[in-house]
Amino acid sequence: MQPLFEYEAEFAGYRTRVLELEGEGPPLVLVHGWSDSADTWRHTLESLGRVDRAAIAIDLPGFGKAQRLASGPILPQYDAFLDAVAKAVGPGAVFVGNSLGGCASMRLAERNRRLGGVVAVAPAGLEMARWFSIIDRDPAVRRLLSLPLPMPQGAIRAVVGRTYQTLAFAKPDTVDPGVIRDFTSHLPDRKSVARLLDNGKRLLPELKDPFRLERITAPLLLVWGTADRMVYRTGADRVLETVRGSRLEILDGCGHCPQIEEPARFAGLILDFAAAEPALKAA
Repeated sequence: MQPLFEYEAEFAGYRTRVLELEGEGPPLVLVHGWSDSADTWRHTLESLGRVDRAAIAIDLPGFGKAQRLASGPILPQYDAFLDAVAKAVGPGAVFVGNSLGGCASMRLAERNRRLGGVVAVAPAGLEMARWFSIIDRDPAVRRLLSLPLPMPQGAIRAVVGRTYQTLAFAKPDTVDPGVIRDFTSHLPDRKSVARLLDNGKRLLPELKDPFRLERITAPLLLVWGTADRMVYRTGADRVLETVRGSRLEILDGCGHCPQIEEPARFAGLILDFAAAEPALKAA
């Protein structure tokens, strides 16, 4: 099994963290969703390491251990960031993105015709539930932000972790506690939670119509859990109708993050997709 390396890198002027597996084939580039980090891919990376597949997971600017976003529109910043990542890893890479990462990866495919393919897992920017309003109005989150006195880090992480479990997973109580610890470790205080919510408010208007689907020529696989509470599966219809050769894989009983709830099956899906990618492009 290949070891996992963790290091800092810079793309498009943003310092960030990279988790990398050395291995065979064009790399799989794993891009997380809003409020998450590269840690969400650790189960996937473990599976890929067993078969010696090259892969990297990155923290998007504004999340995890990456540098904060600049002022102004957010999606163009992610466009520039992923353009730089794609240039660094070279042609033929397959980008795998969850939620916001799926949106950013599909937008990359609109500009870059040298990708091996894209796996978009419940990509944001299609038919989204009112998840941000749910978070913003959650009584525990509002209380967390409004209390005048300092709060222990453990109490802050407990509120953040509960909200994450409830929204992201079909069966919240079955999620590995280590996953929750990794997620909440990047939001240690009220200022970081407030920054996250501000980021979401800035981003929402940009997600109303973020795609030019007719420009995508790379092989595209959509993956959706039937129990996703955050992005509705019906949003896939427009993609399937517009992007030639695109297809949809349904994961029964899974929530918004199949890389965590169905790690073995999900890793198998992306490996099969990457293995078939040359034949898909030839067709």
